[in-house]
Amino acid sequence: MTVTDFEFICQILRERSGLVLTNDKAYLLESRLLPVARKWKLPTFDDLVRVIRTKMDEAVIRDVVEAMTTNESFFFRDTKPFDQFKQLVLPALMKSRAASRTIRIWSAACSSGQEPYSLAMILSEMAAQMNGWKIEIVGTDLSTEILARAKEGLYSQFEVQRGLPITMLVKYFAQIGDRWQINAKLRSMVQYREFNLLHDPMQLGRFDVVFCRNVLIYFDQPTKTRVLNSVAKVMPEDGFLFLGGAETVLGITDKFQMVPGQRGVYGVASAAASGARQPMPSFPIAAAAGAPR
Repeated sequence: MTVTDFEFICQILRERSGLVLTNDKAYLLESRLLPVARKWKLPTFDDLVRVIRTKMDEAVIRDVVEAMTTNESFFFRDTKPFDQFKQLVLPALMKSRAASRTIRIWSAACSSGQEPYSLAMILSEMAAQMNGWKIEIVGTDLSTEILARAKEGLYSQFEVQRGLPITMLVKYFAQIGDRWQINAKLRSMVQYREFNLLHDPMQLGRFDVVFCRNVLIYFDQPTKTRVLNSVAKVMPEDGFLFLGGAETVLGITDKFQMVPGQRGVYGVASAAASGARQPMPSFPIAAAAGAPR
């Protein structure tokens, strides 16, 4: 692979997905794109680059972008965000939304569906408290292939062993051969839509809760700012944003600020007429007893 070819593909990835690759990731580029070359009956990576350069075939470029975007996910990933969602965020929203009894949740870059289905399981476990409420979960990703997998809700033994409590597996999944499928009721709780975080999310509607976890780490700072500012536009002043453990809004945007005492949870920073920030809601730091593990 030449430096020129590497930079050319990196430019396409950055423009189409926001993904930024450093020079030490050249090996990753070649290993992930060789299967794409074979799919299009091209003998080598160099041939793939040459076809993209000369034809700019959108179908080929789409396959390249989908192959390079990371689709790593597992159920109840990192546990704590789901504890915070169940024990702190949901009760706060149920109080503030008592009149409308409606809550919308966005799982951005949802990959193969483990995150939105984890949220659906939490809500299903709370069915008695949520009776009469309309809860919408929208999962989005730029990969049509991964969204098809998410809609199917079919997972390998390895995938269901990563973070999914055995009680949840027994209750919400059926074994099909050597794989496990989440039941139809849970699948119906999640709407999946193709969406690129570099685009305007207004088309998706407004959301009370946004999970955008372990996504920003792949973007450069201007792209992080652009994405977070766009997300803020589709959230109410009392909405909640969840980011990954290695992610922050500090030095990136002033549209969000951390909820006191709750690492990884952010509220929309609303400016008062005087220019001062509205105080963020303060939750008691309590053990999330009964939260799925």
